[in-house]
Amino acid sequence: MQEMNNNDVTSTLVHDLLREKRADRRWKNIRFFLFFALFAYAIISLFKHFGGPSIPTTSTGNQYVALIRLDGMIAPGRDFSSEQIMPTLRNAFSDKNALGVVIDINSPGGTPVQASIIHDAILTYKKKYNKKVIIVGEDLLTSGAYFVSVAADKIYVNANTITGSVGVIMKGFGFVDAMKKLGIERRVYTAGTAKDRLDPFLPQNPSDLKKIETVMTEVHQNFVNAVMEGRKGKLKADPATLFNGDFWSGEAAVKLGLVDHIGNLMEAMAIEFNTTEYKEYSSTSNLFRMLGGQLNSAFDTLFYTYA
Repeated sequence: MQEMNNNDVTSTLVHDLLREKRADRRWKNIRFFLFFALFAYAIISLFKHFGGPSIPTTSTGNQYVALIRLDGMIAPGRDFSSEQIMPTLRNAFSDKNALGVVIDINSPGGTPVQASIIHDAILTYKKKYNKKVIIVGEDLLTSGAYFVSVAADKIYVNANTITGSVGVIMKGFGFVDAMKKLGIERRVYTAGTAKDRLDPFLPQNPSDLKKIETVMTEVHQNFVNAVMEGRKGKLKADPATLFNGDFWSGEAAVKLGLVDHIGNLMEAMAIEFNTTEYKEYSSTSNLFRMLGGQLNSAFDTLFYTYA
């Protein structure tokens, strides 16, 4: 009996030891992945900082268009931001040999300021260099990405491209009841009666709600104005339908006049410029853009929700 007990104890110890080893190995793998992600992100950031503003990556034949690819969330510090995109736009538009500029977009949108800056820059360069601009939407062409696209002469999408979402959204949380349950007292000191407006630890009040409505209405109207100007004479539905923040498939968007045609990147080039040759302009190399895109997609999945 004593021998059996000793065997049981030994077996238990061995089992526990193996379990600890597996746990240690798992945490080592997690630490390695996090370290690799941070290292890759640091390398990409250094490359962006010290690299040239825009590098043509592909060019064949005599007749070609200047191609720009814009991916991901539109926000400061991202690849799809005014800081990164402005030099790329300038170099692409100033290419004297390019027949025109084609911008391939795959984005759910982002901040209204960044989208507006990029939109206005496209209009400015289009006029300055007298170049036709074609936008091609991929999986997503919504919200701020659609804002950018209405600066183009024509917009192409896939039949399944999620398109539109001409609206503004503000999200947040309220923790007032949770603080009461936890017995936490909120102490705020301000100079200025509206300085603590929208504090998530304070109850909402009519003044805050009115302020939110006013600001969001103004931002929304600016978005609507840009669409009305960019799509003048092309929209085929009433404003209440088009500008309520809803989204549609690419096929439905064509019928509504939000976009012009169904077609992919090569089809758009062939139809508009009679060529499928291009010179690609980008602020980063293809390899670094791919790595950066993978990291940004992972962070977006963790920290952002798109509507």
